[in-house]
Amino acid sequence: MTSDAWPWWLVAFGIAVDITIRVIAIIVVPRNRRPTAATAWLLAIYFIPYIGVLLFLLIGNPRLPRARRRKQELINSTIAEVTKGLHLGTPRPGTPEWLSSLIRMNQRLGALPLSGDNGAHLISDYQTSLDAMADAIRGAQKYVHVEFYILQSDASTENFFCAMEEVAARGVPVRVLLDHWANRWKPRYKETIRRLDAMGADWHLMLPVQPFRGRTQRPDLRNHRKLLVVDSEVAFLGSQNVTDSTYNLPKNIKRGLHWVDLMVRVDGPVVASVNAVFLSDWYSETDTVPEIVDFIPQGSGSGDLDCQIVPSGPGFEAENNLRLFLGLLYGARRKIMIVSPYFVPDEALLLAVSTACDRGLQVELFVSEEGDQAVVYHAQRSYYEALLRAGVRIWMYRKPYILHTKSLTIDDDIAVIGSSNMDMRSFGLNLEISMLVRGEAFVQEVRAVEDQYRALSRELTLDEWLQQPLRSTVLDNLARLTSSLQ
Repeated sequence: MTSDAWPWWLVAFGIAVDITIRVIAIIVVPRNRRPTAATAWLLAIYFIPYIGVLLFLLIGNPRLPRARRRKQELINSTIAEVTKGLHLGTPRPGTPEWLSSLIRMNQRLGALPLSGDNGAHLISDYQTSLDAMADAIRGAQKYVHVEFYILQSDASTENFFCAMEEVAARGVPVRVLLDHWANRWKPRYKETIRRLDAMGADWHLMLPVQPFRGRTQRPDLRNHRKLLVVDSEVAFLGSQNVTDSTYNLPKNIKRGLHWVDLMVRVDGPVVASVNAVFLSDWYSETDTVPEIVDFIPQGSGSGDLDCQIVPSGPGFEAENNLRLFLGLLYGARRKIMIVSPYFVPDEALLLAVSTACDRGLQVELFVSEEGDQAVVYHAQRSYYEALLRAGVRIWMYRKPYILHTKSLTIDDDIAVIGSSNMDMRSFGLNLEISMLVRGEAFVQEVRAVEDQYRALSRELTLDEWLQQPLRSTVLDNLARLTSSLQ
């Protein structure tokens, strides 16, 4: 043995640790995890054991802390008790049984009850949406509840912030929630916080990662919801953050990128359901629930739409949004239109889409021609060939715009609008909010927006896709593998 060789006992110890890691990984990793995700983690641990174990300990648990999940269970039971037996408007007649069973499933998994007699209208222009929310805030008499993944005070949102300042000066409570990680490292964060403090808003960070304050969880869990509730009268939800369409990021400005989003303004009983989601998040972050009475719907809205609010995320036992999408895809009879900036389906969703094509349905997918997140962009591209071969028409919204809308329309009378992408992050790691709507008038509004998107897009064909260079295929496939690490 040479003098610089490893001592035999150290080599034996290293082998023992390596074997122990592999055996424990086989026992721990696959438990209650998708086979694809378990396989990806096991490969990482087997090929790079020490780094793989470190990553698994850091981001391997897709669940919120137990205390947070217990809070979600408590708020779900409270909502169910408060709304039990209440008149939630008059649902539209002729609901097909498959949709009724889907609505019941949603509620069993944590969704709010279906309500009728709601009004809902889309706002597809970015600045118009911000100004419409500002106008609603100025009419507040009881409270303003603001919850956005990203909230920034800038030139585009000046009207929004001025409106909050005006109502706060009148003594109206302004409560604000914003995601910690999504905002903490963004431009204008400190200015935004100072402005919230100056107006007297009661604001809190969502899912903060502050280990020195005893507040920790998997660091890449996000509260991705976007919603606004004013009194019991009006609410907004959708895909848009309260920020400039460039997100004020120098790299976006340099590339000329602008985000294209869709928000929906609602009134009627469903406003109480949106507020219930806000209150559940407020309780989770503050251990208080203000104005619990506003779980109770206040009256009919301006339309006759049936609406159901479906919150989802790692605080729930099931992937509520994924199950909603799957049920709708299998219930469709003629047409499916999907708008998702990040379309990275799991096996079940991919099978549902391809099955719809096999059943002879018209299936179209709207995505962006250019991506803002490299890994997700390439993971999404890895599914294009399978989708095209199945018969899906893929529309690519032309750069330099990022199509950020999240919507799904089924036939001519069912739609889903919200914050949820159709990717594994939104299914398992993000807290999301989706609204299921039944009503021909609303779907016609969504169809009009889809027509706008189609006119501003180019269609991707299978012949074009098969000309992709090998390097792109390699990048796409590598990104696809990483998408399973949940």
